[in-house]
This record gives sequence, structure tokens and C-alpha cells, in this order.
Amino acid sequence: MTDVLLRIEALSKRFGGVLASDAISLEVPAGELHAIIGPNGAGKTTLIGQLAGEIAPDGGRIEFAKADITRLPAWRRSRLGLARSFQITSLFPDFSALDNVALAVQAHAGHSFRFWRDARSEPGLREPARAALARLAIAERADMLVSRLSHGEQRQLELAVALATRPRMLLLDEPMAGMGPDESARMVATLRELKGELTILLIEHDMEAVFALADRITVLVYGRIIASGAPEAIRADEKVREAYLGEQEAGNA
Repeated sequence: MTDVLLRIEALSKRFGGVLASDAISLEVPAGELHAIIGPNGAGKTTLIGQLAGEIAPDGGRIEFAKADITRLPAWRRSRLGLARSFQITSLFPDFSALDNVALAVQAHAGHSFRFWRDARSEPGLREPARAALARLAIAERADMLVSRLSHGEQRQLELAVALATRPRMLLLDEPMAGMGPDESARMVATLRELKGELTILLIEHDMEAVFALADRITVLVYGRIIASGAPEAIRADEKVREAYLGEQEAGNA
């Protein structure tokens, strides 16, 4: 039986009168690609923020690799092997692609007090950074400024930044947001290659990509899980179709 890598128990978060996480409980086994879907305002990004350590929950527990990380800061979670990408690209636009990845390697290693000198000259930082760029098939863009990369290349670079920290689990918040069909297809191919090698929790509005990639899918509506299971079971679930998939299919018609 596959070990559970991430366990969430009764996770709750309220912003004023809005219950963004309503006693969410979920288990993600090691090696699984688990997708979280739901309409805008369902609480998906709030959930990832709590898992990454950027938002403090009001109640509940988060366990990663059998350790309670509920109150750990984000940097300590990163050291344990949790890495995330953001819904909006969060890169340094005036530095090269290689610099961005090298800085991530440096920060993860815990010696950012030598910030620029090491990141731009230290082989121990540059070599793993180049390897991460090669893994995402953007090695030829290593010396290009981020501001000159296409949107799709920036999203690939952000994933390279996450991979450079050698994570056990990726938390991906809409990695295909704003992409065209060709760029989305490349990202799907990349994530398919990573499946099994890494555990992935994926938030994504592209339902074609979700159903092509996910081992399991959890549906959030108003901060509450209304269904969780295999893709075929989610597609056939009437509650899910009424709350979300029917709306998506109508929008794509």
C-alpha cells in the first residue's frame, strides 16, 4: 500500500464572513497527481496557501511525510520537500532564466546571505540550475532575461525554479493559466513526465488537462469538498456536474 505523503485533517480558514476552507480533510499518497477543481471563489488557492505555509489556518492539521507541519513557516516546509508555483508568475523579470533558478537553489540551500555573488558564479548553484532548465526543455533560454520570455516559457521556468529545490511534492496553482493551446500541450506533456516521480497537487481550470493527467480529483465548492475520486467517477457525479462541470462544458460549447 502506498504511503500517504500529505494528510489534511479538518482544515478551516475564515476571512471575515467567508468560510474559505470548511473542515477540509484529504489524503494524497506518494506518487499521485491529485487535482483540485472548483468554481472561482471555491477556496482552491487558499488551500494551497495553507499547505505552503503562506496562510495560517484557523483550525485543523497538516501532516507531510508523517510530520505535523501545521505551524511551520514556509521555508521549513520547503526544506522538507514542499515546493509551489503561483497562479501569477512570480519571477525576477530583469534577471536571466538561469539566475532565477540559481537563486532558488541558493535559497533552498540556506545561504542567501551571499546572495548575488554565489548565485551568479558558484558552480554548485549554476549546475543544478542548468539541469532544471534542461529538464523543462528551456536550456537554450538560460541567458535570456525573463522579461523577454514568452508567457509559456515563463510558466515552464517557474516549474524549473520549483524543481531546482529537489522537492518531494509540487503544489501547482494553475500552471496553464493564460497559455495558448500549444503551450498548454507542452505543459501537459511536462507534467505527465513528472507523474510518479513526484507527488503533485494541481489546481487547474483546464478540464481537458485535468482529466488527462489526474489520478484522482477533488472538487471544492464554497470551501467544502463535495466529491473526491477517480476522474471517471467525478465526471459522472451529478453533484459535480450541477456545481461545476456542467458550467464548464457550457462555457466550452
